[in-house]
Amino acid sequence: MPAPGATVINVDGRDVRLTNPDKVFFPAIGLTKLDLCRYYLEVAEAALRHLRDRPSVMKRYVDGVAGEPFFQKRVPKGAPEWIETAAVRFPSGRSARELVVQDAAHLAWAVNLGVVDFNPWAVRRPDLDHPDELRVDLDPGPGVPFDDVRRVALEVGDVLIEHGLRGFPKTSGSRGIHVLARIRPDHGFTEVRRAALALAREVERRAPAIATSRWWKEERHGVFIDYNQNARDRTVASAYSVRPTPDARVSCPLTWDELPSAEPADLRVETVPGLLGDRGDPSEGLDGAVGELWSLLELAQRDERDGLGDAPWPPHFGKRRGEPRRSPPSRRRQEDGRES
Repeated sequence: MPAPGATVINVDGRDVRLTNPDKVFFPAIGLTKLDLCRYYLEVAEAALRHLRDRPSVMKRYVDGVAGEPFFQKRVPKGAPEWIETAAVRFPSGRSARELVVQDAAHLAWAVNLGVVDFNPWAVRRPDLDHPDELRVDLDPGPGVPFDDVRRVALEVGDVLIEHGLRGFPKTSGSRGIHVLARIRPDHGFTEVRRAALALAREVERRAPAIATSRWWKEERHGVFIDYNQNARDRTVASAYSVRPTPDARVSCPLTWDELPSAEPADLRVETVPGLLGDRGDPSEGLDGAVGELWSLLELAQRDERDGLGDAPWPPHFGKRRGEPRRSPPSRRRQEDGRES
């Protein structure tokens, strides 16, 4: 029998214990832990397309989205014996055994721990060092309209097609857009990031008024194309993940035809299951659209011949050969002034 204040849900033949099922996770709309669990079970088939075999960081909101979350990389002791994991290695050299969400029961188990959105790596368990997904993360600056994000996403889609890749767009569930492209797992994280940087710079050349590949915020304008999301251990919210917004928005896949009129505020926990049932999953063909990175890597070589070297890495990575100085341009100018 479940303890007082708990319930047991049978998911695909497994009993998953849900403690405090009536606990409100989204106070603005009264959405409870049980409601969140039911949402994930309703969209499980589509959500698992983006999670299965991938190590995932657990971002836990034990007090709901009004509280402070914390990231848990290691599956806690006492997890059921059927919970699957993968041992991943971080840039620091440390490692952890992370959750691998293999089925709907894993979704329910994670929600019970307070997981609201799922953040998988771009690799699968058979080969944890070679990504099979190129991720384009479009991050608008303050005050940038969503229409500009759409326009940059459309440019991304065109550049991908020209380089032999098929992009699958989705809302981030916040203010941005992600575009995913399946790739053959022939390259390490460094080369995939290099291809993503080349793509970002090409989109910036085509839409310089609204797109930027500049890492330092003081140099950015418009929509930042975050190439560093393709570095080792970087993750983005997966498709059909609920985001910690007051209205429980969802990171929702879209068709390219839907993108020009899509509004993130319309894609929420209460609307996405119906949309999925009515028109299917736009990312259903993702696994069958595997492409090669060679053309983007040739574009990277061209940029390098033209004098465009590496761009800054995230701060927790060691300094890389050819990387520019690890300080904002304004500080560099101050330091150069003191040295002269």
